[in-house]
Amino acid sequence: MEHELTNAPERTIDRTSSTPYYHQLKEILREQVTSGALRPGDRLAGEHELGRRYGVSRPVVRQALAGLHRENVLERVKGRGTFVATPRTSQSLVQDVHGLHDDVHAMGRTLRSEVRQLVVEPADRDISQRLRVDPDAPVVLLERLRFVDDEPWVFTISHVPFALAPELVRQDFTEASLYHLLQEKYGLVIVRSDRAVEAQRADARLARDLQIPAGDPVLKLTSVGFGADGVPIETFVAYHRADRSRFEVSLTRSEQGAPSAPVVRIV
Repeated sequence: MEHELTNAPERTIDRTSSTPYYHQLKEILREQVTSGALRPGDRLAGEHELGRRYGVSRPVVRQALAGLHRENVLERVKGRGTFVATPRTSQSLVQDVHGLHDDVHAMGRTLRSEVRQLVVEPADRDISQRLRVDPDAPVVLLERLRFVDDEPWVFTISHVPFALAPELVRQDFTEASLYHLLQEKYGLVIVRSDRAVEAQRADARLARDLQIPAGDPVLKLTSVGFGADGVPIETFVAYHRADRSRFEVSLTRSEQGAPSAPVVRIV
């Protein structure tokens, strides 16, 4: 449902301030978003109306809106106008080992999954290398389309060695966390993970699932999770909507002269 802010603005442009008008307007609009006066999906008034309301020119309005677009506070929808953007979920690539379930709930949002497949299958060459199991060894395949606040967010394909969790195929993953279940039921705790993220275009099937246009970019996250003994417990490939997700990385400078693994690889 679309809403447009029609109440009188709580703040006005301070014409005695040395702060540029566009910056003042940007912060006024940002405050309306953070305060909840404008909510995700709400449509802003047009440039002409905003200029009239705040007593500034259209170039000032455009500059203020452009800044909020760059910061993902607002988004343009062609032919419809400017809307408050839905906040992106954030996942850490370095700081802590946890899954989307914990990240989403930490932000006070809801997560549910639509399970597409939950079967035992033979490991192909890629999965056998990631999990360090023999080719054709049985693994549990779990495919889920995951929804944040009932909006499709990410399509995830997970594999777990069948020998580690043979009853996994009997579980209900509509709302359950795979990491939590592995720990609580099987005593399998992922203490380290190797992760890689890259951009690619969504094919027709993935675009249909994520409700984005075919060819739009998605963020592909590949992960292998390890136990304390260094043995792989789980691996997944997750295709995140690029307009709804971001990944945060914490870096530490190595000692001078010490070699370190590259963070970015040119492919």
